[in-house]
Amino acid sequence: MKQNLILGIETSCDDTSIAVVDERGHVLSCKTASQVEVHVGYGGIYPEFASRAHVEAIVPTLRAVMSEANVTADELTAIGVTRGPGLIGSLLVGIHTAAGLGAGWGLPVFGVNHLRGHLRSAALQGATVTYPAIVLLASGGHTLIAYMKDARSMELVGTTRDDSVGEAYDKVARMLGLGFPGGPVIDRIAKSGEANIKFPRPMLGKGFEFSFSGLKSSVRRYMEQNPEPIIADVAASFVASCMDVLTAKCKAAIEQFHPASLIVVGGVSASPQLRARMEALCDETGTALALPPPQWSTDNGAMIAMATWDYINIDAPKLMEVDPNLSIGKL
Repeated sequence: MKQNLILGIETSCDDTSIAVVDERGHVLSCKTASQVEVHVGYGGIYPEFASRAHVEAIVPTLRAVMSEANVTADELTAIGVTRGPGLIGSLLVGIHTAAGLGAGWGLPVFGVNHLRGHLRSAALQGATVTYPAIVLLASGGHTLIAYMKDARSMELVGTTRDDSVGEAYDKVARMLGLGFPGGPVIDRIAKSGEANIKFPRPMLGKGFEFSFSGLKSSVRRYMEQNPEPIIADVAASFVASCMDVLTAKCKAAIEQFHPASLIVVGGVSASPQLRARMEALCDETGTALALPPPQWSTDNGAMIAMATWDYINIDAPKLMEVDPNLSIGKL
């Protein structure tokens, strides 16, 4: 018997994540098979290895989720799966798995935009998001600001011209010898340092576009010129630069669009420094802050399942073509 449940499958990059979520955003189960150990020696994601790891992990992850959620295929309404953007090999594993499950179980399958999944992550676990809203999506693959008149509309306001902020975190972590992934460890070490190094604030005061390549290069030059740096101070100074840029852009967007809410999502939204800055900004501007719980900030199947409800409610086409470069404005 159908129980208004969606199975969400996320394989856009290096995590195999599957979840069962109801229409109110309550997560019955979400399991994620991490590939950190697969890629740690490369300082980043090795695409071919990522695809192989997804093939190995996806069926065991599916079984674990269905068991923990205590549901059968007959109780599911539909399947949602990431169709882009992402690594083409990784996306294909998810799409083909979802297509096979849909055919075998007699369920509709919706190809979901990964970025829209992030946007809907703030509504997981029954949280309420008030619209209109400004969205900051900050992750390893994307940094952008968008305006949402409601939960389904989308207007891109500004994006990065080069590196995402999360990518900059990973590359700077590699320079500092801190390993991969870089975000959590840089944030942790930065807390014990002083932001006393004058790194640039790229694109500050220049609209809503971002650029983090120059900041990354400045950190590299500093490391070359200072062979025995205080790592905590470098981390603190780098983080401060990133936070200043992200905060200033969000403030400018709030002042221009006058939203009811600021939604902050993506892997970098788990950063304690970013959360503190966004809370202070929303207190200052009288804007409601919508943040996903930290466990839903990084790529996960729950956010894909949550976004799938929007596709069902607007009777969206069941697009199943993989699109590694899918833009935020497209389904």
